[in-house]
Amino acid sequence: MDTTLTQYHEAARPLTDVIESVPAGEWSRRSPCDDWTARDVVGHLVETQRSLLAEHGVDLGPAPDVDADPADAWRRHTGQVTAALADDAVPATAFDGFFGPTTLGETLVRFYVWDMVVHRWDIATAVGAGTSFTDAELDRIESGAEVFGDALYMEGICKPGVEVPADADRATAVLARLGRAATTGVGAGR
Repeated sequence: MDTTLTQYHEAARPLTDVIESVPAGEWSRRSPCDDWTARDVVGHLVETQRSLLAEHGVDLGPAPDVDADPADAWRRHTGQVTAALADDAVPATAFDGFFGPTTLGETLVRFYVWDMVVHRWDIATAVGAGTSFTDAELDRIESGAEVFGDALYMEGICKPGVEVPADADRATAVLARLGRAATTGVGAGR
């Protein structure tokens, strides 16, 4: 049984909670991602997922309008992706990816679900909201960073890692590896 849809939902639920909690007037606040607002982060998530699926023949229908209403656009987008992933043939679609032969399901989980977990923190940080990670999410972020290797620091991906105190909690240290300066105490758990 393919678990792509389950893993997508596991990442989408807490991200959706953060997105839906952003006050309408806060979407233009700067995120930790260079030159991106909180709205831009949502736009990135929607655009990159749609692009991957479209490149492999999956039509999600009309793109939602992130500029008009990021929260509504995210809800519509996740509904479209969920509908597409319900067809077992979609995650099973094979192709040659950046790291070699793969499937849409594997790529969505390895890169795009990973991106959803990391960018949840970026959106929350942009608007001054709190979010935390479970141990499983921290495991996902760490293992993703290992798989990506030096590609993690290519232009437009993550900034070089930042220093953290020796007594930093795990989440702070993991985020620092991605070039994100979190304050100690980000914590694990929800």
